[in-house]
Amino acid sequence: MREKYFNDAVVGNNKITASFTKTGELIRMFYGYSDYKQFVETFHTGIKVNDSAIIYLHSDVNNAYVQKYIENTNILKTEILNTYFNTRITQIDFVPIHENILIRKYTIKNENTIDLKINFLAYSKLLTNLNNDTSGYVKNNALLQYNHDFTVCTFSNKDLLSDQVNGSAGNFKSGVIGCKDYIGMSPDSAISYNLDVLKPGEEVSFNLFIFINKNKYHNVLNELDDEIERIRKFDVDALISEAREYWKNYLKEHDTLSIEKKPVSQKVKDIYNRTILLYPLLINDKTGGISAGIEIDEGKTKCGRYSYCWPRDAVFITEALDIIGMDDITEKFYSIFCKMTQNKNGRWEQRFYTDGRLAPSWGYQIDETASVIIGSYAHYKVCNNKDFLKNNLEMIEKATSYLMEYAYDVLNEKNEFKLSYDLWEEYEGFSIYSISSIYAAFSSMIKIYEEIKSELNLENGENIEKIDTQIKELNELSIKIKEYSENKFYDENKNSYVRNTNDRRIDISLLGTIVPFCMFDCKDKKILNTIEKINSTLKTYTGGYIRYEGDNYIGGYNPWPIATLWMAWYYIESGDYPKAVECFNFVTNSASELSFLGEQVDNRKMKPAWVIGLTWSHAMYIIILEKLLKRGIIY
Repeated sequence: MREKYFNDAVVGNNKITASFTKTGELIRMFYGYSDYKQFVETFHTGIKVNDSAIIYLHSDVNNAYVQKYIENTNILKTEILNTYFNTRITQIDFVPIHENILIRKYTIKNENTIDLKINFLAYSKLLTNLNNDTSGYVKNNALLQYNHDFTVCTFSNKDLLSDQVNGSAGNFKSGVIGCKDYIGMSPDSAISYNLDVLKPGEEVSFNLFIFINKNKYHNVLNELDDEIERIRKFDVDALISEAREYWKNYLKEHDTLSIEKKPVSQKVKDIYNRTILLYPLLINDKTGGISAGIEIDEGKTKCGRYSYCWPRDAVFITEALDIIGMDDITEKFYSIFCKMTQNKNGRWEQRFYTDGRLAPSWGYQIDETASVIIGSYAHYKVCNNKDFLKNNLEMIEKATSYLMEYAYDVLNEKNEFKLSYDLWEEYEGFSIYSISSIYAAFSSMIKIYEEIKSELNLENGENIEKIDTQIKELNELSIKIKEYSENKFYDENKNSYVRNTNDRRIDISLLGTIVPFCMFDCKDKKILNTIEKINSTLKTYTGGYIRYEGDNYIGGYNPWPIATLWMAWYYIESGDYPKAVECFNFVTNSASELSFLGEQVDNRKMKPAWVIGLTWSHAMYIIILEKLLKRGIIY
């Protein structure tokens, strides 16, 4: 499989998610949810003009591109001007709100002074393996690429000019395809359509449908034909209008910060709006599971993959969801997803599919468990619903018991519990970020008990004295954790806290002890020393922050929006608003052309360098934006 690291744009609904390059190439298409199942290995479209070879729409030396979303929607528009033939192609990609189909509408205009004969071609290669063997089948003027469970159907409301099931890759480049086979064992096939002759100034519209059929619903041999015929009759322009209105209303419904009325730049508004439009494409609406982003590296050539739900990341994201009025998803995340994914011993593993099934992992992180407790109380402060706490109390108490055992082992320097990976999933041991997350979890648990203990006593006959004893133990344990951290993780030689007692590096996650975990005060002398060390060690010449000393992930020395926004958070809490705004502006200025935030930033280009549309980055942006606006800070 070819490497496809950058999803520049994404469209979808709650069942279909598709991603594209900045030149409009379809590179991924998920059915079910945004993290499973992905079908596309290669999908190329092109036109043959007169006697030319194929002109790839996504890649030709004579093509110029302009890509944008139709304003305030998840409808993607890519303008392609072929300067050799003076032919303009407008490509609109979208998924209807109530139909699980990717529709690609093409409008091709002849801006030349001569007649142009246009053929349109599509080449589709699907992912295939021994247990998912995909074959091609052309029938009913449609290309059906099927395996045991699914069929990907590519078709139009026009009749096919030609098709090729076997050996299509080589012929496709010539712009002329065709063979005798209507069925074959190849995972890649091609189809073409005659769009007739366009006179100067004339244009023609053409709709390409990509429908993923679950074979248990429609049999490939017979029933699928009826479904294809139903789809062919769609009024595509009406579906575009419906989708446009839906997304505009969705955005308006979730604009809880009334961003259009705020004195902020258009770029800030664009990132805010794109965040609101991105999240529903990456959330499992049944479980509340939240994907970290659209997958970028199925082959694990550079990373361990991204399209999973980390409980810790999701807790940051749920805070943003509560801010933008998606609290119903937050409720599902804690009350459904977290309940179904909690281990019997009380902890959460590293990561999951958004449907709650365990995803590939390589260890556990204690802060995943602590974060769920912290997030549960944070959501309660927003919803102010004690039933939410009571309904999730058993889950939260199990997690707290697990953390208490873990904390005692840390304080007694035992290794009975498996050492935890740190925030960045690289160092295995005891880190200050992880320990401070436990401190914050205990603080949250105490507050939860204080909110509901009287009601528990009345309704369930619980002994308040027992709860008070638990609160006392949590308080005592919290004090010990703080003392342990002060003694263990402050390096007198560096005059700074360090992330662990092994490599003793300066790490942006040291800020976790202040925000959001509140273990240390932001004005404490040792913290001020640590901030000075962070600035001298982790700040890049462009104004962003890397994660830690010697960070070489994906090339190294790239600032991270998460890290930079974390500094903004610290500066807000310490009252240094100009520096907070500097950090916030760095992230704003490093967004993509379509207003997505990446995981990292290329210092030279000031654009995303890895994982475009990272949900954690977008969450931190919303969190910091709200904090700035609450303080009346204008920028």
